[in-house]
Parts: sequence; structure tokens; C-alpha cells
Amino acid sequence: MAPTKLPRFCFTFPVPPRNCRGIHRWGALWIGVASLLAVGCQDDTALVREIQSRRQAQQETLARRDHLGDSFVLLRKYVELDAEKAQEQIAFHLNGWSATRPPSEVTEPKLVDTLGDLISPNELADRVSGRTFLPSDVLHLRDSYLFHSLYSWVDVPLHDETLLTDWFTQQRETLSAETVDRLVTATRLFDWTIRNIALEPHQPLNPAPPGPDFPSGIEFRGAGYRQTDFQTVMRGTGDGLQRAGVFTQLCRQAGIPAAVLGTIDGQSGDVTPFCVGVLAGDQIYLFEPTLGVFVPGPDQVGIATLAQARRDAVVLRRLGIAGLDQFTYPVTKEDAQQCVALLNLLPEAISPRMKKLQSGLTGDRRMNVYVDADSLAEQLDAVTGISSVRLWDVPLKAEIYQSICQQYTQRDPVFAFWYMARWAMMDAGFESARELTRGRWQHLKGQFADLEEESITGARTLYMNQRAPEFEIEDLRIDVELQKQYGIRRELGVDAKVYDQQVAQIQGLLRMGKRTASYWLSLLQADDGRLETAESWLEKRVLTEEQQSYWTPAARYNLARLTEALGKTDEAIEMYKREGEPQEHGNRVRARLVAKQVDE
Repeated sequence: MAPTKLPRFCFTFPVPPRNCRGIHRWGALWIGVASLLAVGCQDDTALVREIQSRRQAQQETLARRDHLGDSFVLLRKYVELDAEKAQEQIAFHLNGWSATRPPSEVTEPKLVDTLGDLISPNELADRVSGRTFLPSDVLHLRDSYLFHSLYSWVDVPLHDETLLTDWFTQQRETLSAETVDRLVTATRLFDWTIRNIALEPHQPLNPAPPGPDFPSGIEFRGAGYRQTDFQTVMRGTGDGLQRAGVFTQLCRQAGIPAAVLGTIDGQSGDVTPFCVGVLAGDQIYLFEPTLGVFVPGPDQVGIATLAQARRDAVVLRRLGIAGLDQFTYPVTKEDAQQCVALLNLLPEAISPRMKKLQSGLTGDRRMNVYVDADSLAEQLDAVTGISSVRLWDVPLKAEIYQSICQQYTQRDPVFAFWYMARWAMMDAGFESARELTRGRWQHLKGQFADLEEESITGARTLYMNQRAPEFEIEDLRIDVELQKQYGIRRELGVDAKVYDQQVAQIQGLLRMGKRTASYWLSLLQADDGRLETAESWLEKRVLTEEQQSYWTPAARYNLARLTEALGKTDEAIEMYKREGEPQEHGNRVRARLVAKQVDE
């Protein structure tokens, strides 16, 4: 017979001897020990069950908590929060969500090897293979959220490229609907990028103080990585490579395979990016972000494919302007025979934890946070003319560049002032700067109008709040009450002359913020389909002589685009031919395409 199972913490005792003396001794011992262990011998099964029940209830409570929902609440208002704290909180919620899901399979994409020496093996392993969400992951999620929000409202017929309307109709007769729809979306996203990211030269012309030392392969003020994709889209200005970064980010959120294409130097093996290739069907279609135009196909009809550029020398040659040698296009048919496809991806985007997160994003939380890099590489590599596929080094270089510059600002006050001055109108701590940043964030999210029932202030109102009258900005120097309204206060011990200089600097920031808001308001009006209003804003509030700023060339380009959209094509063509514009080369190509459409 099996022995009876005793309660936990109970003990068995030896049987006492049969003689009487032994019985008395053992009896006394039994009574003493029994009194000491009376509590221990109680059956605590109920207590154990209660503890287990409490633990299970806690786990169920954690499981029921909508950690993803909490993450998105923070993402939606990211620019209003303390960045460091927001990153920690979002990472906490993501790990809370992850704990309720099956573990992800850790596999390292083959393309990781193409990053070279830009990142240490240990850091690369943490960013690619780590299972735990890190605060640094949140920057990738912030970008994915913003670019997905932007893509969602840009991809509508309102933003169709009218130069391609007839061509798309013709393509539907021979290509699948999916292929044509993908091209239509890509064209909308490209056109928005060109109109909203003012072109800067690859090598800036404005003076700068000496900068810090950088690792090999990174130069002070180098093309492409002077700012991140997030900074480019938030600031609304960038060089051709930065435009390419924004465009490929938007394509990723649209589910469109896209890569920066580069030619290969036959001697050094160096890769030089020249356009963005969009994979639709079995062809790669070409978009030129520095010129600001899609690459026209044979006979200047439609969008050229890589195959056409490799077969017909005229395709790339026509990106030049006849009679103007300075606008000869530098890439030829021979250069395009073998191209490298560069994927605009940070290590986080190819990590298993992002793949795991991707599976949980549904409904209004849907966005693309993960890319199967090896699968995408296979698709691109299958196209004739693509010799290899690599991860683009520019995103990592941008991170390194920002980090080194920010560290250097702590050591060199002259550099610090130069580095921070231009965008202090958005990055400084006073209320006006915070409102301008919020306005841009809402604009990019597509939240143009106020939602009073939800206490949401839209971009239009936030931009309008920046437009303080000039007399008010001027009075800021002498009006103490006005200074208080703007959050300006003279600290104890600050010399009056120094304080006056500080106020003057803030006046300059307010004026620049006002002009920036006016320009962005005109773009918002166009984005909202109010073309005549946008035209009026540009003419009367942005391009007047007293409101001149570094937005002026971009404003003139957008005015030409509005003039074209409103049917005044002859006038638009002349505006595109204006000399000395940063985008004059591409503008002249567009003028030629518009003229061809009019003639037909």
C-alpha cells in the first residue's frame, strides 16, 4: 500500500521504544517538538493555490493590457514629448507586448555583410539579432509611423502626375493592374517628395566653421548624410540623395520595392548613386531625385525602365539640355550596363524583433517596420542590369555624422552656434519653436484641420500661430510683457547688452519661423487641393520682396507647378526656364515635357 502523502513542511518522527522510560522520554520530546511545529504541520495547499492564482491574475492583467496601443499613443504625439523618456516608455511597452507572444526566430540576413566597417560586430549583433526592444529602436518606429502616415494621404488621385495620365491609361492595356497601380502610387510619392523637399546642392555653398574629424569615408558636410531621413522630411529641405532617402522610405510604407541605383567605377569599384529604381512587374522604372523628374522613356513618353536606359543611349542623353553644356547628364548608356541596387535600411529594419512586431500591426496601426532584405535583394537581382544588391551606407553614416557633430558642439561654441542656428526655429526650447515643430508633424501626418471634439490642433492653426505681425516682433526688444508671453526672461547677472543680443537672436528666429510657416502653409493648401489659395499665398506672402528667405527658390518652383496645374502652361514653361535656380537642370527637362504635351 502506498504511503499517505503528507502536507508540505510536515515531518515524520521515529517510533518510541517499547519500555516505559523510553515512552516517557519520547513523549516529552514529542510534545515539545509538536508544539514548536504546530503551525508548520498545517496543510498550506490553499495558501499555495491563492499565491498561484494571484500570479496568474497578474499575468492575465499584463496580457490584457494593450501595450501596442500605449506605444501608438506615444508615437502619435512623439514630437511633443521628451525624446529620451518617450523612447524608454515605448520600448517598455513593446517588450511588454513581446512577452505575450511566441519568441521570434533569430536569423541574420546575408546583406548585413555589405555594411563593411561602419559599425562594430557587437553593435551590429545587438541591433540586428537582439530579441529585446531597445530605446534606439523607437527612432526607427517613429520614422515608420511618420512615413506611413504621409504615404496614406499622399496616395490619392488629387496628387496624380498629369504628365503621365495618358501613358498610364495605355499601360493598363498591356500591364497588370497591380503593376500600373504600383507605378501610379510611386509617381505620386515621388512628386510629393520633389515639391516638398527643397533642393540643396550636394556640396553646400554657404560658409561654415571648421568641423570635427570623422571616420574614413565620412566628410564634414558630405552629400546624403548631413541629416537623417526624418530630419529631411521634417525640415523640408535636402540634397538629391536625401530626397532619394525620403522617396524610398515612402515606397517602403506603400509596399513598393525600391532602391537607390548606383553606377560602378571600372577602376576603383566606387559606387555613385544617380537615381531611384522602382520595381513594378519585372521591370525597374527610373526616377531622378536630384533633377526632380522621372526619367522619360523613349521618345520622351512615360517612365523609362532600366532596360530601356541600357538599350537606348538617347534615354539618358535626353536628361541633358541641348545647347547648355552645364546641363549635360553625367550618366550614359555604358554606365548603366551594370548597376548596384542600394537598400535604404537601418539594421533595425531587418531584425527578427521587427518581423515579430510587424505580425502584430493591424488596422490603423498598420505600417511596415520590417523588410525581408534577402528576399528583396533576390527580386532586384533578378532584373538584368543589376550586378549586386547592398545595404546603403548613407543611413548609418547619417547616424555617425549626427553623433559626432553633437559631441563637437560641447567643445566648440563657434561650431555649436553654426550647427544649431539654422534650425533653432524648430529645435529651440521656446514655445514658438515647439509649435512650429508640432505644425510640421501634423502636416506630414495629414492632420490639416482642428478636431475640437478630440482637442487636436491641426497644422493650419499651428502654422498660423507663427505668423505674428511684424510690429509685435519688433516690439519684443522693449516690451517686457510681450517677452513674458514668448517665454523670454532675463536671468540674474546677465548684462543688458548681452540680453539685448539674445532678444535680437530670438527676433530673427521668430521672423524665420514666420516665413517658414507661411511657405509650409502654401504647400499645405496645395496638398489640400486648394490650388488658387496656394498660388495666392506664394505670390503675396512668401515671394514678396520683404519676405525673401532661403525658401524663395523652392517657392518659385512650386508656384510654377501650381501655374501648370491651373492650366497656364505657357507661363509655367517660362517659369521653369528661370536661370540660376538650384533645380534649373530638372526644371528645364520638365518644361520640355510640358511643351511636348501641349503640342500634342
